[in-house]
Amino acid sequence: MPVSLRDSAATFGLSPEEFDLVVEHLGRDPNALEAGVFGALWSEHCGYKNSRPLLRRLPTEGPQVLQGPGENAGVVDIGDGWGVAFKMESHNHPSAVEPVQGAATGVGGILRDIFAMGARPVAVLDSLRFGELSEARNRYLLAGVVHGISLYGNAIGVPTVGGEIAFDPCYQENPLVNVMALGFLRHEDLKRGTVGEVGNTLIYVGSKTGRDGLGGAVFASADLSETSDADRPAVQVGDPFMEKLLLEACLEAYAGGLVAGVQDMGAAGLSSSVAEMAHRAGLGVDLYLDRVPRREEGMTPLEVMLSESQERMLLTATPGRERELLEVLERWELDAHEVGVVRDHGRLRLFEGKRLVGDLPVAALNEPPTYTRQGVEDPAIARLRATPIDVPDTPDPAGALLTLLASPTIASKEAVFRQYDHQVMTNTVVLPGRGDAAVLRVKGSRRGVAATVDCNARYVRLDPRLGAAHAVAEAARNLSCVGATPLGVTDNLNFGNPYLPEVYHQLEQAVEGIKEACLALGTPVTGGNVSLYNQYRSGDGYHAIDPTPTIGMVGVLPDLERRADMALERDGDVLVLIGEAAGGLGASEMLARLHGLELGAPPPLDFEREAAVQGVVRSLIQDGLCDTAHDVAEGGLAVALAEMAILGDRGLDATLPDEASADDRGAPDGADASGDAGASDDAGASDDALLFGEGAARVVVALAGDDAVAEAEARCAAAGVPCHRLGRSGGNELRVRTARSAFAVPLTSLRAAYQRPLAEGLR
Repeated sequence: MPVSLRDSAATFGLSPEEFDLVVEHLGRDPNALEAGVFGALWSEHCGYKNSRPLLRRLPTEGPQVLQGPGENAGVVDIGDGWGVAFKMESHNHPSAVEPVQGAATGVGGILRDIFAMGARPVAVLDSLRFGELSEARNRYLLAGVVHGISLYGNAIGVPTVGGEIAFDPCYQENPLVNVMALGFLRHEDLKRGTVGEVGNTLIYVGSKTGRDGLGGAVFASADLSETSDADRPAVQVGDPFMEKLLLEACLEAYAGGLVAGVQDMGAAGLSSSVAEMAHRAGLGVDLYLDRVPRREEGMTPLEVMLSESQERMLLTATPGRERELLEVLERWELDAHEVGVVRDHGRLRLFEGKRLVGDLPVAALNEPPTYTRQGVEDPAIARLRATPIDVPDTPDPAGALLTLLASPTIASKEAVFRQYDHQVMTNTVVLPGRGDAAVLRVKGSRRGVAATVDCNARYVRLDPRLGAAHAVAEAARNLSCVGATPLGVTDNLNFGNPYLPEVYHQLEQAVEGIKEACLALGTPVTGGNVSLYNQYRSGDGYHAIDPTPTIGMVGVLPDLERRADMALERDGDVLVLIGEAAGGLGASEMLARLHGLELGAPPPLDFEREAAVQGVVRSLIQDGLCDTAHDVAEGGLAVALAEMAILGDRGLDATLPDEASADDRGAPDGADASGDAGASDDAGASDDALLFGEGAARVVVALAGDDAVAEAEARCAAAGVPCHRLGRSGGNELRVRTARSAFAVPLTSLRAAYQRPLAEGLR
């Protein structure tokens, strides 16, 4: 008995119920082409059917927002008529099965999103996560992903200027490859993805269409498994040299007024690009598939529509200037063909020659069914969060510090960054690894732009709402530490299977945390990406990643000459800690690396305190009083001081004040900060809490001269935030004292521990 199309709906990424909904929209059964297009556009990767109801809760508006969600990228105003387009997306599943091309095409895709907004791409940042470096597979994936990023970015001439890399066993089979790009544009040059008006012509430009990338959107919307290597054809192959031609040709065409709308052909290829452009305009399109240039014989209409071949764009020609546009594109030696005409019928009609092979309602394609589920917290996570922290104080703080510096998550990423050309275009003024955020010049302006990516997935695992809020707060703190005022967020929400109640709970709570933090810190969400199904299915069940809502953020420096990085610049500078002296050990890197424990609550987060600390730090930098600042993050204060010393190639002498730890202070706003952090019998914090405790709203600055220190203390007092003089820079070792102990470590030992892990992992 033949299998019906409904019985094989899963082949197209549709559930049987969704197939029935397609039938309802069409008033008939779809053919295989129509089912395939619906399946791709209704996939999680394209349609956000499990996440869209949650994403609507995020704040998306503000006076600085020139373009919010719904376009290829968000755009914020940085003043002087300049805007910054920025976006982050993932290529997780492709990178798991083909790390070089998976990562390379992730870079290519996000760059197209940027120049589709009318902006010239100026930088790439990446957020990468792998299993432990001790495993050969993870070293293979790391090397392949880094090579793929450098392969594409270096060849196209866009610098990779920053990012983060973390390691945890949960990413063993599911590496995360999140790539953020940004570009500069004048306000008047902003482009949008629209077909414009009835009668307009759609022009296909770029690489010929092949079978590579077939089913990519559906592949990215399912669990990985032991058979995922068979999905290698769903991984695209990139050509950065072709993309360079495409980039320059598009920018020239924009400048000549030849383009009325533009869309990247990303996930689901022609299907998504045409349908999205038509939907934004409320119109329809007649698309002629036989005019699409192909590099393989015998391709079916379904293959043409769903191919995710790279380096392709769809342009709406300015009416009456079609020939001029084609001439510009052909001069750049690009395949360029008129493939569609805008109609007022509201449908996507697909023709192969004169034969109508598909007839689809545009609105239905772009409005997939959405699902709101009931999330339930995993009881095991609740128990871990509530578990008291009962570990003895570290008997050897110097040894503990070296162990933490050698943790691959904390350790220097120089071995990675040096494979990237981070100075091409001559805009990079704070180099990778030198600052808490990358800083770029805006040529023709005094202004600078800072960008960062951040997430502590352990925090999110133990408390999704609080942990996600921490990701936003730390990203903003990173920008403040270079002197930038935070402006906007792009997020990449990496989670497991949303059909599992505990995963949906993580996703829902993380979105709430992002919302609260963005509202409190004035950083609206301008767009982003959702990557679900990041879990591995094997014979013994599901293995999901820790929930990882990566936050990308951009900010503006009013005067580029007044900026900071985290390297100690001079001997004799006074080290000042702005914020609490002690942190908490719950969910900390110290607890995980030294004791093998991932438990307790993440540190509390007070948004008012966070904003106040960041405001003081920014004011000191922007007023020219400070050129060295570093936030206290993973590993606590001791690690932050060590990093400042290593990067500045000079030692320091610090005495840490004795005060209660974050675990002892309790958590505001209902946050659950349990455990005693191994507190001693003394009234103040334990040495571990002072040295290695983690907490929000903590920044170390180095100030030259007593006048600058006095001014910093006065500004802290006015803002109501703590301020502690720690000591001075100088010498060739790190010397740290508490009320109970003291230790010293030579710079050479610090540097060796800090640089070794990634250098060895990439051999």
